Amino acid sequence: MTVTALPFVAEAAEATVASHLHPVTSFDLADHPIPSGREEVWRFTPLRRLRGLLDGNPSDAHLEWNAELPAGVTVTELPTADAIALGVPAPVDRPSALAVAHGGGAVLVDVPANSQLTDPVVIELSGSGLTQVYGQVVFRIGTNAAATIVLRHTGSAVYASSVSVLVGEGANVNFVGLQDWADDTVHVGHVGLRVGRDARVRTVTASLGGDLVRLVETAEYDGPGGELEQFGLYFVDAGQHIEHRLFVDHNAPHTRSHVDYRGALQGVGAHSVWVGDVLIRKIAEGISTYETNKNLVLTDGCRADSVPNLEIETGEIEGAGHSSTTGRFDDEQLFYLRSRGIPEEEARRLVVHGFFADIIRRIGVPEVESRLLATVEKELEVIVGAPTSVASLDEYRAQQ
Repeated sequence: MTVTALPFVAEAAEATVASHLHPVTSFDLADHPIPSGREEVWRFTPLRRLRGLLDGNPSDAHLEWNAELPAGVTVTELPTADAIALGVPAPVDRPSALAVAHGGGAVLVDVPANSQLTDPVVIELSGSGLTQVYGQVVFRIGTNAAATIVLRHTGSAVYASSVSVLVGEGANVNFVGLQDWADDTVHVGHVGLRVGRDARVRTVTASLGGDLVRLVETAEYDGPGGELEQFGLYFVDAGQHIEHRLFVDHNAPHTRSHVDYRGALQGVGAHSVWVGDVLIRKIAEGISTYETNKNLVLTDGCRADSVPNLEIETGEIEGAGHSSTTGRFDDEQLFYLRSRGIPEEEARRLVVHGFFADIIRRIGVPEVESRLLATVEKELEVIVGAPTSVASLDEYRAQQ
């Protein structure tokens, strides 16, 4: 007997290829059992600090919403089934599955096709206590639209989230996610990106607050020509755990991705985790990808785990690479600044600002950029004190 594989069967088989660092996605909560901590995707996360978030107890609590919407942008509530029907990426782990199952539906932020927004869409979600909260937010950007979106988290919460960013064909999107939580917050979430044909997407993720923050950002392409840039920064204090896990699925030919995440750590028990995984499928010929992670260790007692990974199923690509570095202050940079008469403490401050400057300047929203610079400045006061020379800091910023 001869068996002939039908084209759509071959396509389905191709679609089931999965990275060993990325679990199978599913909307079914039963497919996401409570992790033990021995799983590859959970081995860095201190599960005991999640405050019962994985148990799955329903909650009617919600974060407080504050929205600044340019003309034409709408916000509506959708039943969960309707949100799924939009094509949102499926949950990647138990917290994101719980966010969909217990979120009470989704909030849809809609940017119409062909819109050219000159002001950013700003959504601020704020918690008022350590109550378990589940939330699902969907951003839909229409064909050939251009928009900057800022999603900021503040206050205190124990929060499981699912955020989807659906980018239409030919659209240009700048998506900024800020974790500016109070020190007692636990936030575990998933940001799922769908990049349309010939679309341009830039994400900037900044995690500066919270007791434990664990974000998984995934990306897939709806057609050839899509380009994705993912930038991130994090500043980890004593006892704080901040974890970013990225998965880029090059599931279409002639697509591009570039990842650049940078973090600084200070204080005993400060722990950062960055895992960057790129899967280049057999169909993804002509793609180009590069990912890098840099960590600056400011004091003793810190731990930075960094795991870049490439999985390549075809050699017909333009290029693929990755890098990871972890170290202390650059002695040459410090020597140069001190040789120009800048005190050592101020020189250290300027080095850290320079380390983050390339990321912050890409946000494109001056108010947010200034706020992040101020937050970094406040963090640095812990180890180098208040600025001794405001003029030197202003001079540095002017040079950027």
